Amino acid sequence: MSNAYLLLWLEAPLQSWGADSRFGRRGTLNFPTKSGVLGLLCCALGAGGEQKELLLEMGSLHQTVLSYRRSKEREALLRDFQMVGSGYDDKNPWETLLIPKKSDGKPAVGGGSKITYRYYLQDAAFAAIVEVPTNKSAIFAEALVNPCWDIYFGRKCCAPTDWIYRGSFATESSAIEKSKEIAKDKKLLEDFRVLDGEHKGETIILNDVPIQFGENKVYRERRVTIITMGDNV
Repeated sequence: MSNAYLLLWLEAPLQSWGADSRFGRRGTLNFPTKSGVLGLLCCALGAGGEQKELLLEMGSLHQTVLSYRRSKEREALLRDFQMVGSGYDDKNPWETLLIPKKSDGKPAVGGGSKITYRYYLQDAAFAAIVEVPTNKSAIFAEALVNPCWDIYFGRKCCAPTDWIYRGSFATESSAIEKSKEIAKDKKLLEDFRVLDGEHKGETIILNDVPIQFGENKVYRERRVTIITMGDNV
């Protein structure tokens, strides 16, 4: 039995799709990661924990992303900063658990408060075409329309501003055509596409295919190709 293709519309004032961020600097790619999209689906389903079985089933299936923008100029990244571990009473046994410490559990030199920098895409819109097993298409669709948990785009402050689920299709090309119709109605321009595998364009390696979620996350690599609108699609 052939698989189905879900069209997810990802539009928000802020989005952040980290792939290799460190604690002190939380960067973002300029497109949604596979781990981010599968995490979104798990939130919609209310599927917590490791989810090894689901991720094994979904890991080898294709994901294509189309990036859209409102004008010829891309919005600049937004950089924010947050204080971590600030304002807690180190004499309180509960509050002290929230203060960063050294690996041996002892207080950090100069105190545990740290500044962390966060980066966000501004006013971005993406169409993510996600290949799914046909027998799970309706389950995912219902979950996206009536999500169990909050859905967000990379971080909890990145809330969607439009409907996410835009249909289930028999072919990827049909889903892409539907995304073009949505973009046309919104007067958006297609900027680039991200395809699984190696194609004519810029190929990069991402460590964003989740094998295990939960407390101890595990990922594997995949190759993707970024094709700009100046290239053949």
